[in-house]
Amino acid sequence: MSVIIERNAAVTTITIDRTQARNAVNPETAQALYQAFLAFEADDSQLVAILTGAGGFFCAGFDLKAAGSGAADDWIRSLDIPQGWTDPMTQPCPGPMGPTRLMLSKPVIAAIEGPAVAGGMELAAWCDMRVMARGAVTGVFCRRWGVPLLDGGTVRLPAILGQGRANDLILTGRPVQTDEAQAIGFANYTCPQGAALETAMGLAQDLVRFPQGCLRADHLSARPAPVDLAQALRREWASAAVFEEESREGAARFAGGKGRSGDFADI
Repeated sequence: MSVIIERNAAVTTITIDRTQARNAVNPETAQALYQAFLAFEADDSQLVAILTGAGGFFCAGFDLKAAGSGAADDWIRSLDIPQGWTDPMTQPCPGPMGPTRLMLSKPVIAAIEGPAVAGGMELAAWCDMRVMARGAVTGVFCRRWGVPLLDGGTVRLPAILGQGRANDLILTGRPVQTDEAQAIGFANYTCPQGAALETAMGLAQDLVRFPQGCLRADHLSARPAPVDLAQALRREWASAAVFEEESREGAARFAGGKGRSGDFADI
């Protein structure tokens, strides 16, 4: 099982468990994440979710070995946005990393240890708040391989960081450590290494004790209108055509051993 779901009172913890790949998401994991968050949204007893990763890794992005070998082709081709899709809240559909086209009514907190890079950064940006441990790193590492942001990164990073900072990270792909991530607004909270899940759980318990109707109403009002989000995600998805042109070749270079551990020189 590549995704572990645990419930502690009113808090659901969803853990990516592919430590052999630094929790990189393959098509099966993406589908499991998507279904896990749909189930969380539908469960009235669960009020807050935490997304994290096993083994000291949040998520190293989409599994480039699957992408480079062609094993993910059917999954990617199945993700074309349906005609008439205007509401991510009432018309759920999956993104490449799983839940990234969903707009939930309940808060989701990312508990980040280790890498939250490429699609992993997009997963973290999809969450409503981010707790980032010392020693963690984020960044658009897929810049090295010609793999476009297809999970809302081009939509959510400017909203979180401001356009100028988002431009910097999107265009350069450079690594961002915990202190800078907090300074630019990506990380809401920082904590010692190994304490991200505990810190996120404490934050989730704080949210659970508030009146939920008011919390969710304000939470919804603070976000873009669903139709605007749908339009922006549709525009971003147009970049999927790049995959056939250059992304598979870049993913194959990674699968062949290039650019390990975030190396931008050996690509």
